[in-house]
Amino acid sequence: MMELEKLREWSDELFRQDSKKLAGLIYVDVVEYAGLVRILGPEKCGRMIKEAGEALRGLQGEWPEIRQFRRMGDDWLIFAELEEQEPASAGYRLKRLAEDVNARLTAMFDAGQNQRGYPLYTGCSLIAPGELQSGEARLVSALKRAMRNMHTPLPAPFDREKDEAFRMILATRNIRSVYQPIVSLQDAAVLGYEALTRGPQESLFSSPLELFGFAEARGELYALDRLAREKAIEGCSGLGKDQRVFINIPAQVIHDPQFAPGATLEILRRRGIQPRNVVLELTERSSIEDFATAKLLLQHYRNQGYQIAIDDAGAGYSSLQAIAELKPDFIKVDRSLIENIHLDKMKETLLEIFVSFARKMSIRIIAEGIECWEELQKLRQLGVHYGQGYLLGYPRPGQAGLPEEIVSKVRRISYLQGMDRVMQIGALASPASSYECDTPISVIADYFNRNEHVPGTVILDRGKPVGLVMRERLFQQLAGRYGVSLYWSRPISQLMDRAALIVDEMLPVESASQMAMARELKRLYDLVIITTGEKLLGVASIRSILESITNERMENARVANPLTGLPGNIQISRELNRRILDGVKFVVVYADLDHFKWYNDRFGFQKGDEMIQLTADVLQQSVSACGHPRDFVGHIGGDDFIVMSQTREPEQLCEEIIRRFRLGVEMLTEDLGEWGTVTDRNNRPVDGGGLHLSLSLLICEFRERITLDYISETAAALKKKAKSTAGSLYVKAYL
Repeated sequence: MMELEKLREWSDELFRQDSKKLAGLIYVDVVEYAGLVRILGPEKCGRMIKEAGEALRGLQGEWPEIRQFRRMGDDWLIFAELEEQEPASAGYRLKRLAEDVNARLTAMFDAGQNQRGYPLYTGCSLIAPGELQSGEARLVSALKRAMRNMHTPLPAPFDREKDEAFRMILATRNIRSVYQPIVSLQDAAVLGYEALTRGPQESLFSSPLELFGFAEARGELYALDRLAREKAIEGCSGLGKDQRVFINIPAQVIHDPQFAPGATLEILRRRGIQPRNVVLELTERSSIEDFATAKLLLQHYRNQGYQIAIDDAGAGYSSLQAIAELKPDFIKVDRSLIENIHLDKMKETLLEIFVSFARKMSIRIIAEGIECWEELQKLRQLGVHYGQGYLLGYPRPGQAGLPEEIVSKVRRISYLQGMDRVMQIGALASPASSYECDTPISVIADYFNRNEHVPGTVILDRGKPVGLVMRERLFQQLAGRYGVSLYWSRPISQLMDRAALIVDEMLPVESASQMAMARELKRLYDLVIITTGEKLLGVASIRSILESITNERMENARVANPLTGLPGNIQISRELNRRILDGVKFVVVYADLDHFKWYNDRFGFQKGDEMIQLTADVLQQSVSACGHPRDFVGHIGGDDFIVMSQTREPEQLCEEIIRRFRLGVEMLTEDLGEWGTVTDRNNRPVDGGGLHLSLSLLICEFRERITLDYISETAAALKKKAKSTAGSLYVKAYL
């Protein structure tokens, strides 16, 4: 403890004297020292440790940076005061010192044991004066980082050719960015592009892994990252107004004092790009140790308008902790979890956890590395919002759009899945036995005899479902005269039902039910075969299909408004949350009747109910005339309604609602005679009395982070503003 206290006092003194100083900590650990004691004895090991300490102290003459040296048992701590002002060059110098320390100690221990290659772990950590407030906290953080790094190999020996090539790249800014599209799995809209760095072609650093790996080993990661960031922004000339560019940021770089400086904002301004169009993508392969500091730094960038993504989720050290601590706007799920997910139930379950986790935190999911349509279909079914991969687009210079055939196929998959509001038949698939069509009938009969609960089995032709065998029908055929002797050894293809109902997993349950019930009577209760692509997914019984339809209708009826039949608050919240998570531009219209309480009291509940029903009809008719097929109309309660639309003309939609409402009110109230004095809820007379409709129009462009509460609060403010003016009108705001 005394040694650590001296180190803390020294670091405090150093930073008091010069607030711009950079220091470094080197941590050395003798591997399996206890085992070494058992082999060589405590006396010899003690002498070796003492000699090692003396050898390290000798370094102070050769390396003037070393200011303090402390031993903790069989471990050593070395503090260095670095002359370099730039973190990159200081880090390079510190790693060279750590490499020399490791080499000297290894040689000494090898000599002491008469063997070669005795393992020593050496880690180092750069300390910036402003990163923490107290010397004690600074020391603890530095120790943790050094201990984390000490299990990684030290940089390779100095390579002059590579070093010169790398420094030439930095001097000439000779890197480029390519851009890979990130696509909505709902409607194929391009959310944005991930900027990927490439080194000079046909050079030692054409591979980005080689380029960034060398930069990190030589302590130049900060410098290379700043250059890559600037190049990524400079190449965004084709970025759409509402699109985003995703820029990779190594997790350790966020501690760089020059990260995201004013120069970056200036580049954005020159390109006409706002910070809200930039997503800082933290790679999760670099574990984040100090979440408290990371959260403070990221909040600073969020306040400027940037958004945050966690990359490589599912492949790194602490995915869920990083997500929970940093609360990103996007989670990018690693390719390792996406590959063949349609064939792997474990991967599917893990992704369901990510999706559920993200939904509760209002975070959007991006699946990386999609390479086949079966993967995309499964991701869409699981509720993943966006996708990225070679299937959707290769990394290319500039921001190219998607080919029309890709757009059409993504939209078709979305349509078949019922636009997230209708259950697909794939959700009812249960495991099914299957046999190839050349399997002897005797094998199938024996299987049914051993599994009395199995109603049928699927027949395949080279893995593709082509028919069905139902238990009862097979045994009936075998029970006939000469049935066994005639068929027993023949292939099952001779008795299978080739007209079996085979449907894709994306087909809505309602459609599958209609197809099943349209079959001839003898096949009415046969199993329905469900495929994914052309492969067998499972089977569904008629009972399970009908039960799911009944349950869904009962649930819809339970939560729907009993007067208008429109979806109620549960469905409204679910739909609104889904649209927020999808991140696709949409509009919300809150509709509220003015002076409805007076009207209800004046003319009675029956007339009041008719007015509520009229309003519901007006909203649905207006959406049908001016909206989009996927639009949603809900009844919040009383005289409050909501519309969610993807119309490109939201003002026209509001004007159509008001026009139809005025006509409807005139027709509904023409026989009511004199209305008398109209009063407000406090029974005070109001000017311009009569029933009017106040609309709050929210155009959600995701200019900032949108939540259910934020939409509700903004709508309430607009509603108050609309009601302050007599007559039917709308007031709008952009989010």
